[in-house]
Amino acid sequence: MAAAEQAQREIENLQLAEQLVALAGERGRAEVCERELQAESEQVRARLVEIDHQLRGARQEMDAVRDRRGELSAQAAKLQSDQQHMAETALNELGVTADTLLIDESTVLVRGEQLVLEEAAHRELRAKLDNMGPVNMMALEEYQEAAQRHAFLETQRKDLIDSIENTQNAIREIDTISRQKFQEAFAAININFQAAFRKLFGGGNGFMRLTDEENAADSGIDVVASPPGKKLQNVLLLSGGEKALTALALLVGIFQYQPSPFCILDEVDAPLDESNIGRFTELVREMSGSTQFIIITHNKKTMSVSPVMYGVTMQEPGVSKLVSVRFHENQQAATA
Repeated sequence: MAAAEQAQREIENLQLAEQLVALAGERGRAEVCERELQAESEQVRARLVEIDHQLRGARQEMDAVRDRRGELSAQAAKLQSDQQHMAETALNELGVTADTLLIDESTVLVRGEQLVLEEAAHRELRAKLDNMGPVNMMALEEYQEAAQRHAFLETQRKDLIDSIENTQNAIREIDTISRQKFQEAFAAININFQAAFRKLFGGGNGFMRLTDEENAADSGIDVVASPPGKKLQNVLLLSGGEKALTALALLVGIFQYQPSPFCILDEVDAPLDESNIGRFTELVREMSGSTQFIIITHNKKTMSVSPVMYGVTMQEPGVSKLVSVRFHENQQAATA
């Protein structure tokens, strides 16, 4: 058995030696291939550097050509402008076109002193013509253009006046509707406020009034409250709890005029005593038929009227946990 195992090991050693030779050959070929690729990479990098230099040179040449092109374009524009100015001067002062002067064989070129004399004579004649005053041959056409422009501007002016009048009418209509809507809302909210005030205070009287009834749009609003056993006075003179109930009554009055599917109240019962909290919870219970209330509170009596309560507890230090309780289900289970 040992001899057979030794023979098997020798065979495996020979196979491993052959594999080692084959792997060495592959490694040599891979190294050769790597050197070839490295050489090709160096050539490519050199070629890229060369191309980059060529590209920069081409860009510099293109920028120079572009600058030269701009200069030539400016010169061409100046020459064209000068040519056009000369043609206009020939037409205005000589009454002939530049093309006619170019093809006219009788045109004499004047140089030297003769040019100076002719220039002086030209200035003298030009001064005489200027003293005679210009004759505007286009006056009729200019008048017609001015008349058309005036008619156009008059039409535009009329359109602007009509637009201003329409805008003012719209503003007056909006102002009238706004005043009407405000008065309707103020009256309705005032009625709701009085009813909510009596419910929350168990009596008394509270209402709103305008500081300037003649100008309702810019008028302020005074809140007058009279809790049971007290005379009418400004809400600023009430106690903290009475102010909170009055503000809550006003909030309920506005909410009843413009209701929404849900309402969030945050610590509104904090300044209230037990009797006021009872009236507050009763009012919330009445309104909860059409509106879902979310009340943030620490008062146990307020919590007791809620069908569902959510709280945060800390069973372990530093670990908060949300707890929910459905009171109606607990009551039904306790009854069963």
